Amino acid sequence: MRRNVWMVALAALLMSSLACTFGFGLPQFSPGSGATTPPPLTAAPLATSAPQTQPAVSPAPGSLSALYQQVNDGVVSILIFPAGGASDSLPIAQGSGFVIDADGHIVTNQHVVSDGGDIEVDFPSGEKAYATLVGTDLDSDLAVLKVDVPASTLTPLRLGDSNNVLVGDTVIAIGNPFGLSGTMTVGVVSALGRTLESEHAAPGGTPFTAGDIIQTDAAINPGNSGGPLIDVQGDVIGVNRAIRTDSTNAVGSPLNSGIGFAVPINIVRRVVPVLIQTGHYDYPYVGIQSLDDQLWTLKTLNALGLPSDATGAYVTCVTPGGPADQAGVKGAGDCQQPGLTGGGDLITAIDGQPVRQFSDLLSYLINETSPGDQITLTVLRDGQKMDIQVTLQPRPN
Repeated sequence: MRRNVWMVALAALLMSSLACTFGFGLPQFSPGSGATTPPPLTAAPLATSAPQTQPAVSPAPGSLSALYQQVNDGVVSILIFPAGGASDSLPIAQGSGFVIDADGHIVTNQHVVSDGGDIEVDFPSGEKAYATLVGTDLDSDLAVLKVDVPASTLTPLRLGDSNNVLVGDTVIAIGNPFGLSGTMTVGVVSALGRTLESEHAAPGGTPFTAGDIIQTDAAINPGNSGGPLIDVQGDVIGVNRAIRTDSTNAVGSPLNSGIGFAVPINIVRRVVPVLIQTGHYDYPYVGIQSLDDQLWTLKTLNALGLPSDATGAYVTCVTPGGPADQAGVKGAGDCQQPGLTGGGDLITAIDGQPVRQFSDLLSYLINETSPGDQITLTVLRDGQKMDIQVTLQPRPN
Protein backbone atom coordinates (compact mmCIF):
# COMPACT_ATOMS: atom_id res chain seq x y z
CA MET A 1 0.00 0.00 0.00
CA ARG A 2 1.36 3.43 -0.89
CA ARG A 3 1.09 6.23 1.64
CA ASN A 4 1.66 9.96 1.41
CA VAL A 5 4.54 11.52 3.30
CA TRP A 6 2.25 12.85 5.99
CA MET A 7 1.18 9.34 6.67
CA VAL A 8 2.87 6.91 8.79
CA ALA A 9 3.20 3.31 8.80
CA LEU A 10 0.05 2.93 10.82
CA ALA A 11 -0.46 0.29 13.40
CA ALA A 12 -3.71 -1.41 12.89
CA LEU A 13 -4.18 -3.42 15.82
CA LEU A 14 -2.77 -2.29 17.67
CA MET A 15 -1.56 -0.61 15.26
CA SER A 16 1.35 0.51 13.56
CA SER A 17 3.23 -1.22 10.82
CA LEU A 18 6.55 -1.05 9.05
CA ALA A 19 4.75 -0.95 5.73
CA CYS A 20 5.91 -4.37 4.69
CA THR A 21 4.01 -6.87 2.59
CA PHE A 22 4.49 -10.60 2.37
CA GLY A 23 4.75 -12.48 -0.90
CA PHE A 24 5.87 -16.10 -1.23
CA GLY A 25 6.60 -15.97 2.44
CA LEU A 26 9.11 -13.16 1.95
CA PRO A 27 8.30 -9.89 3.72
CA GLN A 28 9.38 -6.80 1.80
CA PHE A 29 9.24 -3.09 2.54
CA SER A 30 7.21 -0.86 0.26
CA PRO A 31 7.84 2.88 0.06
CA GLY A 32 5.67 5.75 1.09
CA SER A 33 4.82 8.22 -1.65
CA GLY A 34 7.76 10.51 -2.27
CA ALA A 35 9.94 8.65 0.23
CA THR A 36 13.18 6.81 -0.37
CA THR A 37 12.51 3.13 -1.01
CA PRO A 38 13.58 1.13 2.08
CA PRO A 39 15.43 -2.14 1.49
CA PRO A 40 13.35 -5.34 1.43
CA LEU A 41 12.65 -7.26 4.61
CA THR A 42 13.06 -10.89 3.71
CA ALA A 43 12.31 -14.12 5.45
CA ALA A 44 13.84 -17.37 4.42
CA PRO A 45 12.86 -20.09 1.93
CA LEU A 46 14.75 -22.78 -0.19
CA ALA A 47 17.66 -25.15 -0.74
CA THR A 48 19.06 -28.44 0.58
CA SER A 49 22.46 -29.82 1.38
CA ALA A 50 23.87 -32.36 3.81
CA PRO A 51 25.85 -31.07 6.79
CA GLN A 52 29.59 -31.50 6.82
CA THR A 53 30.94 -34.35 8.93
CA GLN A 54 32.23 -33.14 12.27
CA PRO A 55 35.81 -34.11 13.19
CA ALA A 56 36.27 -36.59 16.04
CA VAL A 57 37.69 -33.93 18.38
CA SER A 58 36.36 -33.11 21.83
CA PRO A 59 35.47 -29.41 22.10
CA ALA A 60 36.76 -27.31 24.96
CA PRO A 61 34.19 -27.05 27.77
CA GLY A 62 32.30 -23.75 27.58
CA SER A 63 33.37 -23.11 23.99
CA LEU A 64 31.09 -22.31 21.07
CA SER A 65 32.05 -25.71 19.67
CA ALA A 66 30.72 -27.39 22.81
CA LEU A 67 27.56 -25.30 22.57
CA TYR A 68 27.07 -26.39 18.96
CA GLN A 69 27.35 -30.06 19.87
CA GLN A 70 24.93 -29.50 22.73
CA VAL A 71 22.10 -28.01 20.62
CA ASN A 72 22.60 -28.96 16.97
CA ASP A 73 20.84 -32.32 17.24
CA GLY A 74 17.66 -30.45 18.14
CA VAL A 75 17.72 -28.27 15.00
CA VAL A 76 16.00 -29.63 11.90
CA SER A 77 15.72 -28.86 8.21
CA ILE A 78 12.20 -28.49 6.82
CA LEU A 79 11.34 -29.18 3.17
CA ILE A 80 8.03 -28.12 1.66
CA PHE A 81 6.60 -29.94 -1.36
CA PRO A 82 3.85 -28.65 -3.66
CA ALA A 83 0.29 -29.46 -2.70
CA GLY A 84 -0.99 -32.37 -4.77
CA GLY A 85 2.45 -32.85 -6.34
CA ALA A 86 3.91 -36.14 -7.52
CA SER A 87 5.99 -38.17 -5.10
CA ASP A 88 9.16 -37.21 -6.96
CA SER A 89 8.41 -33.46 -6.90
CA LEU A 90 11.22 -31.14 -5.88
CA PRO A 91 10.64 -29.03 -2.76
CA ILE A 92 9.24 -25.57 -3.37
CA ALA A 93 10.60 -24.10 -0.14
CA GLN A 94 12.92 -24.88 2.73
CA GLY A 95 13.39 -23.61 6.23
CA SER A 96 14.56 -24.52 9.70
CA GLY A 97 12.95 -25.57 12.95
CA PHE A 98 13.74 -27.02 16.35
CA VAL A 99 12.40 -29.73 18.64
CA ILE A 100 10.62 -28.50 21.78
CA ASP A 101 9.45 -31.69 23.51
CA ALA A 102 9.70 -35.48 23.63
CA ASP A 103 6.31 -35.81 21.90
CA GLY A 104 7.81 -34.78 18.56
CA HIS A 105 6.57 -31.17 18.38
CA ILE A 106 8.70 -28.84 16.28
CA VAL A 107 8.53 -25.03 16.10
CA THR A 108 9.14 -23.16 12.86
CA ASN A 109 7.78 -20.08 11.05
CA GLN A 110 4.29 -20.01 9.61
CA HIS A 111 5.59 -18.57 6.34
CA VAL A 112 7.88 -21.58 5.89
CA VAL A 113 4.94 -24.01 5.70
CA SER A 114 2.14 -21.75 4.42
CA ASP A 115 2.12 -22.58 0.70
CA GLY A 116 2.90 -26.27 0.54
CA GLY A 117 1.51 -29.77 0.77
CA ASP A 118 3.74 -32.45 2.25
CA ILE A 119 6.17 -31.29 4.93
CA GLU A 120 9.41 -33.24 5.38
CA VAL A 121 11.59 -32.88 8.48
CA ASP A 122 15.26 -33.90 8.25
CA PHE A 123 17.23 -34.50 11.45
CA PRO A 124 21.01 -34.14 11.85
CA SER A 125 21.13 -37.89 12.55
CA GLY A 126 19.95 -38.57 9.00
CA GLU A 127 16.44 -39.56 10.09
CA LYS A 128 13.69 -38.14 7.85
CA ALA A 129 9.96 -38.00 8.51
CA TYR A 130 6.82 -36.40 7.17
CA ALA A 131 5.28 -33.93 9.60
CA THR A 132 1.71 -33.05 10.49
CA LEU A 133 0.85 -29.35 10.76
CA VAL A 134 -0.61 -28.89 14.26
CA GLY A 135 -1.34 -25.17 14.20
CA THR A 136 -0.25 -21.78 12.87
CA ASP A 137 -0.25 -18.21 14.11
CA LEU A 138 -0.21 -15.49 11.44
CA ASP A 139 0.36 -12.73 13.99
CA SER A 140 3.65 -14.04 15.36
CA ASP A 141 4.57 -16.04 12.22
CA LEU A 142 4.82 -19.27 14.21
CA ALA A 143 3.85 -22.82 13.30
CA VAL A 144 3.95 -26.10 15.19
CA LEU A 145 4.64 -29.43 13.47
CA LYS A 146 4.54 -32.97 14.85
CA VAL A 147 6.61 -35.94 13.73
CA ASP A 148 6.41 -39.63 14.63
CA VAL A 149 10.03 -40.75 15.09
CA PRO A 150 11.94 -42.82 17.65
CA ALA A 151 12.52 -41.03 20.94
CA SER A 152 16.26 -41.32 20.39
CA THR A 153 15.93 -39.02 17.36
CA LEU A 154 14.45 -36.17 19.39
CA THR A 155 16.65 -33.67 21.22
CA PRO A 156 14.33 -31.02 22.71
CA LEU A 157 16.02 -27.66 23.17
CA ARG A 158 15.70 -25.65 26.38
CA LEU A 159 13.60 -22.51 26.16
CA GLY A 160 15.07 -19.42 27.80
CA ASP A 161 13.50 -16.19 29.04
CA SER A 162 13.56 -13.32 26.56
CA ASN A 163 12.80 -10.86 29.38
CA ASN A 164 16.38 -11.43 30.53
CA VAL A 165 17.91 -10.67 27.13
CA LEU A 166 20.00 -7.50 26.89
CA VAL A 167 21.36 -5.54 23.96
CA GLY A 168 24.95 -6.67 23.48
CA ASP A 169 24.37 -10.27 24.59
CA THR A 170 26.12 -12.87 22.44
CA VAL A 171 23.69 -14.99 20.43
CA ILE A 172 24.02 -17.94 18.07
CA ALA A 173 21.81 -18.87 15.11
CA ILE A 174 21.75 -22.47 13.86
CA GLY A 175 19.83 -23.39 10.75
CA ASN A 176 19.93 -24.19 7.08
CA PRO A 177 20.85 -21.09 5.04
CA PHE A 178 20.66 -21.91 1.35
CA GLY A 179 20.20 -25.55 2.39
CA LEU A 180 23.52 -25.76 4.20
CA SER A 181 22.07 -27.62 7.17
CA GLY A 182 23.70 -27.35 10.55
CA THR A 183 25.16 -23.91 9.86
CA MET A 184 26.12 -21.89 12.94
CA THR A 185 26.56 -18.12 12.98
CA VAL A 186 27.38 -15.83 15.89
CA GLY A 187 26.49 -12.23 16.68
CA VAL A 188 24.95 -10.03 19.33
CA VAL A 189 21.53 -8.74 20.24
CA SER A 190 21.41 -5.45 18.34
CA ALA A 191 18.11 -4.10 19.68
CA LEU A 192 14.94 -5.13 21.49
CA GLY A 193 11.27 -4.28 21.08
CA ARG A 194 11.25 -3.93 17.29
CA THR A 195 8.00 -4.25 15.34
CA LEU A 196 7.21 -6.00 12.06
CA GLU A 197 4.02 -6.39 10.09
CA SER A 198 2.28 -9.69 10.71
CA GLU A 199 0.68 -11.84 8.03
CA HIS A 200 -2.74 -11.23 9.59
CA ALA A 201 -4.75 -8.50 7.88
CA ALA A 202 -6.76 -6.12 10.05
CA PRO A 203 -10.15 -4.71 9.02
CA GLY A 204 -9.54 -2.56 5.97
CA GLY A 205 -6.62 -4.69 4.81
CA THR A 206 -3.77 -3.12 6.81
CA PRO A 207 -1.67 -5.83 8.48
CA PHE A 208 -1.67 -6.15 12.24
CA THR A 209 1.64 -5.61 13.97
CA ALA A 210 3.99 -8.19 15.47
CA GLY A 211 5.87 -6.72 18.41
CA ASP A 212 8.65 -7.25 20.92
CA ILE A 213 10.93 -8.50 18.12
CA ILE A 214 14.62 -9.17 18.80
CA GLN A 215 17.07 -7.63 16.32
CA THR A 216 20.43 -9.38 15.82
CA ASP A 217 23.49 -9.13 13.59
CA ALA A 218 24.08 -12.91 13.64
CA ALA A 219 24.08 -13.88 9.96
CA ILE A 220 20.59 -15.00 8.88
CA ASN A 221 19.93 -15.92 5.24
CA PRO A 222 17.24 -17.71 3.20
CA GLY A 223 16.76 -21.09 4.85
CA ASN A 224 17.32 -19.84 8.42
CA SER A 225 13.65 -18.98 8.94
CA GLY A 226 12.15 -20.93 11.82
CA GLY A 227 15.48 -21.87 13.34
CA PRO A 228 16.53 -21.04 16.91
CA LEU A 229 18.38 -17.99 18.16
CA ILE A 230 20.35 -19.26 21.15
CA ASP A 231 22.18 -17.65 24.06
CA VAL A 232 25.56 -18.75 25.38
CA GLN A 233 23.91 -21.11 27.88
CA GLY A 234 22.32 -23.02 25.01
CA ASP A 235 18.81 -21.75 25.71
CA VAL A 236 16.55 -20.68 22.85
CA ILE A 237 15.69 -16.98 23.20
CA GLY A 238 14.05 -16.46 19.79
CA VAL A 239 12.86 -17.91 16.49
CA ASN A 240 14.65 -16.44 13.47
CA ARG A 241 12.06 -14.88 11.21
CA ALA A 242 13.32 -12.27 8.76
CA ILE A 243 16.14 -10.06 7.55
CA ARG A 244 16.29 -6.53 6.24
CA THR A 245 18.51 -6.29 3.19
CA ASP A 246 19.11 -4.52 -0.10
CA SER A 247 21.44 -7.20 -1.48
CA THR A 248 20.67 -10.30 -3.55
CA ASN A 249 22.77 -13.04 -5.11
CA ALA A 250 22.95 -14.02 -8.79
CA VAL A 251 19.58 -15.79 -8.67
CA GLY A 252 17.81 -13.05 -6.72
CA SER A 253 17.90 -14.57 -3.24
CA PRO A 254 18.25 -11.97 -0.48
CA LEU A 255 21.54 -11.82 1.40
CA ASN A 256 22.36 -11.09 5.01
CA SER A 257 22.95 -7.42 5.81
CA GLY A 258 23.59 -7.70 9.53
CA ILE A 259 19.98 -6.83 10.41
CA GLY A 260 17.96 -9.88 11.33
CA PHE A 261 14.80 -10.33 13.37
CA ALA A 262 13.60 -13.09 15.71
CA VAL A 263 10.32 -13.77 17.49
CA PRO A 264 11.09 -13.66 21.24
CA ILE A 265 10.83 -16.97 23.06
CA ASN A 266 8.38 -15.64 25.65
CA ILE A 267 5.84 -15.16 22.86
CA VAL A 268 6.57 -18.74 21.78
CA ARG A 269 5.94 -19.85 25.38
CA ARG A 270 2.50 -18.19 25.31
CA VAL A 271 1.45 -19.15 21.80
CA VAL A 272 2.78 -22.67 21.15
CA PRO A 273 0.98 -24.55 24.00
CA VAL A 274 -2.31 -23.06 22.80
CA LEU A 275 -1.52 -24.01 19.19
CA ILE A 276 -0.84 -27.58 20.30
CA GLN A 277 -4.12 -27.66 22.21
CA THR A 278 -6.44 -25.81 19.81
CA GLY A 279 -4.50 -25.01 16.62
CA HIS A 280 -5.22 -21.29 17.01
CA TYR A 281 -4.14 -18.39 19.24
CA ASP A 282 -6.07 -15.14 19.85
CA TYR A 283 -4.16 -11.89 20.36
CA PRO A 284 -5.59 -8.95 22.31
CA TYR A 285 -7.12 -6.23 20.17
CA VAL A 286 -7.48 -2.54 21.01
CA GLY A 287 -8.60 -1.17 17.65
CA ILE A 288 -6.42 1.87 17.08
CA GLN A 289 -3.89 3.01 14.56
CA SER A 290 -0.79 4.76 15.84
CA LEU A 291 1.99 6.92 14.54
CA ASP A 292 4.99 4.81 13.59
CA ASP A 293 7.89 5.13 16.04
CA GLN A 294 10.31 6.05 13.25
CA LEU A 295 8.23 9.13 12.37
CA TRP A 296 8.43 10.59 15.88
CA THR A 297 10.42 13.68 14.86
CA LEU A 298 10.40 17.37 15.81
CA LYS A 299 8.58 18.20 12.58
CA THR A 300 5.91 15.64 13.40
CA LEU A 301 5.54 16.90 16.98
CA ASN A 302 5.18 20.47 15.70
CA ALA A 303 2.55 19.37 13.19
CA LEU A 304 0.60 17.66 15.97
CA GLY A 305 0.91 20.56 18.37
CA LEU A 306 2.86 18.48 20.89
CA PRO A 307 5.84 19.67 22.96
CA SER A 308 9.32 18.67 21.84
CA ASP A 309 9.76 16.31 24.79
CA ALA A 310 6.46 14.46 24.24
CA THR A 311 6.62 10.66 24.29
CA GLY A 312 3.96 8.00 23.89
CA ALA A 313 1.79 6.31 21.28
CA TYR A 314 -0.16 8.89 19.26
CA VAL A 315 -3.60 7.66 18.14
CA THR A 316 -4.06 8.61 14.50
CA CYS A 317 -7.46 6.91 14.27
CA VAL A 318 -9.80 4.56 16.11
CA THR A 319 -11.49 1.58 14.43
CA PRO A 320 -15.27 2.18 14.52
CA GLY A 321 -16.99 -0.19 16.92
CA GLY A 322 -13.71 -1.57 18.29
CA PRO A 323 -12.72 -1.74 21.96
CA ALA A 324 -10.99 1.66 21.97
CA ASP A 325 -13.93 3.30 20.21
CA GLN A 326 -16.39 1.80 22.71
CA ALA A 327 -14.23 3.05 25.59
CA GLY A 328 -13.99 6.61 24.26
CA VAL A 329 -10.39 6.75 23.00
CA LYS A 330 -10.05 9.67 20.59
CA GLY A 331 -8.26 9.40 17.25
CA ALA A 332 -6.98 12.26 15.14
CA GLY A 333 -8.84 11.30 11.96
CA ASP A 334 -10.69 8.75 9.85
CA CYS A 335 -9.11 5.32 9.39
CA GLN A 336 -10.44 5.20 5.83
CA GLN A 337 -8.72 8.48 4.91
CA PRO A 338 -5.69 8.56 7.19
CA GLY A 339 -3.43 11.55 7.48
CA LEU A 340 -1.25 13.31 10.01
CA THR A 341 -3.43 15.73 11.95
CA GLY A 342 -3.70 16.94 15.54
CA GLY A 343 -6.42 16.15 18.04
CA GLY A 344 -5.69 12.51 18.78
CA ASP A 345 -5.02 11.03 22.21
CA LEU A 346 -1.39 10.52 23.21
CA ILE A 347 -1.15 7.25 25.18
CA THR A 348 1.51 7.70 27.85
CA ALA A 349 0.92 4.61 30.02
CA ILE A 350 -0.87 1.26 30.09
CA ASP A 351 -1.85 -0.21 33.45
CA GLY A 352 0.57 2.24 35.04
CA GLN A 353 3.50 1.13 32.87
CA PRO A 354 5.11 4.00 30.93
CA VAL A 355 4.63 4.06 27.16
CA ARG A 356 7.44 5.98 25.49
CA GLN A 357 6.59 4.76 22.00
CA PHE A 358 4.06 2.54 20.29
CA SER A 359 6.28 -0.56 20.50
CA ASP A 360 6.12 -0.33 24.34
CA LEU A 361 2.33 -0.46 24.20
CA LEU A 362 2.40 -3.38 21.79
CA SER A 363 4.95 -5.36 23.85
CA TYR A 364 2.85 -4.99 27.00
CA LEU A 365 -0.34 -6.06 25.25
CA ILE A 366 1.24 -9.12 23.65
CA ASN A 367 3.12 -10.31 26.73
CA GLU A 368 0.85 -9.33 29.61
CA THR A 369 -2.75 -9.37 28.40
CA SER A 370 -5.36 -11.58 26.75
CA PRO A 371 -8.74 -11.01 25.09
CA GLY A 372 -11.35 -10.22 27.74
CA ASP A 373 -8.91 -8.40 30.02
CA GLN A 374 -9.60 -4.81 31.02
CA ILE A 375 -6.69 -2.40 30.69
CA THR A 376 -6.23 1.21 31.76
CA LEU A 377 -4.84 3.60 29.16
CA THR A 378 -3.45 6.88 30.49
CA VAL A 379 -3.78 9.49 27.75
CA LEU A 380 -2.96 13.13 27.24
CA ARG A 381 -5.89 14.91 25.58
CA ASP A 382 -5.89 18.66 24.98
CA GLY A 383 -3.18 19.03 27.60
CA GLN A 384 -5.14 17.11 30.24
CA LYS A 385 -4.24 13.66 31.60
CA MET A 386 -7.04 11.12 31.88
CA ASP A 387 -7.47 7.34 32.38
CA ILE A 388 -9.63 5.27 30.05
CA GLN A 389 -10.75 1.69 30.77
CA VAL A 390 -10.66 -0.56 27.69
CA THR A 391 -11.91 -4.17 27.51
CA LEU A 392 -9.77 -6.10 25.04
CA GLN A 393 -11.25 -8.28 22.31
CA PRO A 394 -9.60 -10.90 20.04
CA ARG A 395 -8.05 -9.57 16.86
CA PRO A 396 -10.73 -9.88 14.18
CA ASN A 397 -10.16 -12.16 11.19
